Amino acid sequence: MEIFNSILMLLAGCGVFMAGMKMMGDGLERSAGKGMKKLFSRISNNRFAGVGVGAAVTAIIQSSSATSVMVIGFVNAGVMTLAQAAAIIMGANIGTTVTGIIISFSAFNVSLYASVLAFVGVMMMFFKSDSVKKAGGILCGLGLLFVGLDAMSGAFGDSDIKNAFANMFTVIDFPLLLILIGTLFTALIQSSSAATGLLIIMVGQGALSVANALFIVLGTNIGTCITAVIASIGTSTNAKRTALIHLTFNIVGTVVFTVILWFFSPWVVKLLSSVFSNPQMQIAWFHVAFNVITTVLLLPFINQLVGLSKFIIKDKVKPQQELPQLKYIDDRLLHTPPIAVAQVQKEILFMSELAKENLTLSMNALLTGDYVNRARISKNEATINYTYHAIARYLIKLASLSLSESDEKLIGAYHHVISDIERIGDHAENFIEQADEMEKENITFSDAAAAELNQMYNKVVNMFDLSVHAFSHRDYVVLERISKIEEEVDAMKESLGASHIERLNSGDCAVERGTYFFAVISALERIADHLINVAFSIKNPTGSQSKRKELNEEK
Repeated sequence: MEIFNSILMLLAGCGVFMAGMKMMGDGLERSAGKGMKKLFSRISNNRFAGVGVGAAVTAIIQSSSATSVMVIGFVNAGVMTLAQAAAIIMGANIGTTVTGIIISFSAFNVSLYASVLAFVGVMMMFFKSDSVKKAGGILCGLGLLFVGLDAMSGAFGDSDIKNAFANMFTVIDFPLLLILIGTLFTALIQSSSAATGLLIIMVGQGALSVANALFIVLGTNIGTCITAVIASIGTSTNAKRTALIHLTFNIVGTVVFTVILWFFSPWVVKLLSSVFSNPQMQIAWFHVAFNVITTVLLLPFINQLVGLSKFIIKDKVKPQQELPQLKYIDDRLLHTPPIAVAQVQKEILFMSELAKENLTLSMNALLTGDYVNRARISKNEATINYTYHAIARYLIKLASLSLSESDEKLIGAYHHVISDIERIGDHAENFIEQADEMEKENITFSDAAAAELNQMYNKVVNMFDLSVHAFSHRDYVVLERISKIEEEVDAMKESLGASHIERLNSGDCAVERGTYFFAVISALERIADHLINVAFSIKNPTGSQSKRKELNEEK
């Protein structure tokens, strides 16, 4: 009965530990959301920078598996190269060792005091301040982590279960079998940090020797790749190659260290014990050494790793079909909500580029009679519509996740922004349809009418650029200028309508042209309304609410 209770306590402690690690990671992720966005916005071909980004992000989110899945999402979306992904994955393997170092402090009997942080964190989460709530979540997670460690340690307090594990690993002491145990256990729980934590506790309680634990640590590094391999199923060829690079990195490191330990295990254990007096610290820092040394060994050979992945996973010959697809967002990025939110903005900006291009091409057809771009406009419009619905679904998924208050507001604003951009695309499509009708009826605008329409269109295009700039850079300074241009567009609609009526009355313009002329200036005015919504979304999710009043109050 005591053994059964100890097993239950071990499982409960492992569960609390993983819950605490997840809670701490979520809190750190929410607090460092902006920093993570900046890190990924500066990704370059510099492999050292890539390692730094991977290590920093993984230290924040407390999961190399989550980082790897996120990187696979980036590669699958086509916004990251294999070489960049390889460097970040190497860094992720280093970053994940932070958890092991934290766990090793349990050797200094700080678990009881650290556990109190759970209570402090919960109390902080009742505050109204978002920053205090985030800090509370981090402290609560850290406290629960030590509560779980204490429970797992308590499970080995019973001498029977301690001796049972010790005897088992006395029999199962073949290195390759130990590596296999570490691989399978980590693959099962999908967390190398939790597996390493359990090893540290077992070593500290005397249920496992340091020599055997080192081989199991090697296996945990292979087992953590399973999450990335699973995430790569159904992705692009390059995304599958990314998962393979992750697996190759850890296999190569494991082979190198297995050879070293196989022949020099007593010396390695002696070296570790000479540097760190307690066995828990020895395991944690061996994990660090494994990932740092493997990174140092393989970092110069990133191009060769990429080449090997391409040799093993061949490019697929796909039928020639151009279907709309997303450029920047992927469901795998949902594992790190702050990064996913940043990628949504990039997708929206891509959508706005297509809308602007269609506006330019369709207005050109109306004013000059150049209809050569009909097919391109139709293709762009199909992509705009597809992107609109895809982003809307993605935002709904994002809204269900743990987000910072600022990211929640961004998601609310993005729903309105994509709607406004989609409507601009519809207006552009209407322009080309009007151009088609004018061509069939052999109608063209007079020189005076065309000049007036072009003048109004140029103002709208200027406003388009400023609005997108305000949205992408959150530039509040240009909002007043955008508001003034929108007022000028409104005034132009009235003045151009009046002048066109004068031309109709004087016989300078055919009546048939009037219908199209008024339709165009009305549509341009509505496009300006949508653009000001886009710009003012950085102040208010709905964009246009009391825009002029807000500006006047700030003066």
